[in-house]
Amino acid sequence: MTAQVTVGLDGSGESLSAARWAAEEAVLREVPLRLVYVEEGPNTTRVPLPYAHNMTERAEDLLKGVADSEQKKHPGLEVLTQSARGRAAEELRAAADEADLTVLGSRGLGGLLGFVVGSVSLAVVGAARQPVVLVRGEADKLAGGSTIVVGVDIYHPCEALLAFSFNEAARRRFPLRFLHCWTLPASYGYATLVDPGIDEELGGQLLGGLDDLLEPWRKRYPGVDVTAKNVMGSPASQLVDASRTAHLVIVGRRSRTVPLGPHLGHVAHAVIHHSPAPVAVVPLM
Repeated sequence: MTAQVTVGLDGSGESLSAARWAAEEAVLREVPLRLVYVEEGPNTTRVPLPYAHNMTERAEDLLKGVADSEQKKHPGLEVLTQSARGRAAEELRAAADEADLTVLGSRGLGGLLGFVVGSVSLAVVGAARQPVVLVRGEADKLAGGSTIVVGVDIYHPCEALLAFSFNEAARRRFPLRFLHCWTLPASYGYATLVDPGIDEELGGQLLGGLDDLLEPWRKRYPGVDVTAKNVMGSPASQLVDASRTAHLVIVGRRSRTVPLGPHLGHVAHAVIHHSPAPVAVVPLM
């Protein structure tokens, strides 16, 4: 793995927004920015020369233009460029595995329709061994969020998620808000009718578990403003709702594979499609 922030470019407005976000992240981390352009097509030398020439020229122009723009905005930022030919999902996933962080763009549909996350981005997010951030095409307009929201499951190991979250909050100097969402087990049946306070009792117990989980990290990062909250309800809907005032949303992804390939859980899937804020997906054990 190399200390750098990688961004996938394809010339779209969404990828240019991702490049701007990635450049800022690279500056905060004090690492190089790596711009990667992948031309979809057969990875072979048996390509007509005019086509190959046009492809190379287009890639070089795009990479140089973005590199010059970001270096002008961030003097001293080292920008590396790479162009490749082949399957974009495979090339970007390989690049993501070599970087500290990879940033990709996604297109907004507006209203309740959410955001388009293409098959390439989904493949990279679902399989990369390092964190991946999906940035909205409207990121510049939606940059008013003032907190970093993190969805956490206290029942599973999440050290990688906590480390990434606290580091981001420390770099950006934003408050860190952890949400653990839960619902009453079906076995409780009509318990809430008999004892209306049972949900508050269980919620208090869960909050204690969340505080215990965060305590070592609070000591390690005393300068980070941290709040923790247990919310009763659907994790996906609660996180999407919280994302509306967030600067960044962070969720974890369990490393498990189904017959058709790497799998994104329903919570991560819902958040990356409906959060208006950029979403970081962190692979977990």
